[in-house]
Amino acid sequence: MVDLADILIKAWSNLFDTTTNSLLLIFLTSIGIYVAVILYTRIAGKRSFSKMSSFDFAMTVAVGSMIATTILSKSVSLLEGGVGLIMVYGLQLIAATFRRYKWFRQFIDNQPTLLMDGEILLHDNMKAVRVTEGDLRSKLRESNVAKLSEVKAVIFETTGNLVVVHKDHNCPVDDWILKDVKR
Repeated sequence: MVDLADILIKAWSNLFDTTTNSLLLIFLTSIGIYVAVILYTRIAGKRSFSKMSSFDFAMTVAVGSMIATTILSKSVSLLEGGVGLIMVYGLQLIAATFRRYKWFRQFIDNQPTLLMDGEILLHDNMKAVRVTEGDLRSKLRESNVAKLSEVKAVIFETTGNLVVVHKDHNCPVDDWILKDVKR
């Protein structure tokens, strides 16, 4: 019969089981992949880590995953991690270029959605983007809204953020601001 104490002692000791060679490899790989990310980000631009769309979010997650895998996995070399990063950054640049075309934006990006038009809650839109009244109330409180009459609009952005447009002396919102918002 296996003793639970023996299992725990063995598991505990495995937590710190490493070699000097492994630590040195992690150290050098960390420096290499860090330099690669900085270099690629400088080439690709700030959008590489923005939260402007679901594709941008996927880029950020992919880069983080590749960094961790390259640093900690013995099966992925620094060169392989660097090439993988080049591919992801390249795809990001291609997507940024093709975003100029409406058909591509519609394919790759979520559409901002109007959830409140003035004081009116747009329940069908809320249901379509899976936002509850509780979510909406929370965002209104966070935006210092004390009365619904203070709200011009609430928009669920492509990033997943809720944006509250406040009324300001009954000044209308420019059409350009709401141009791509699903009503």
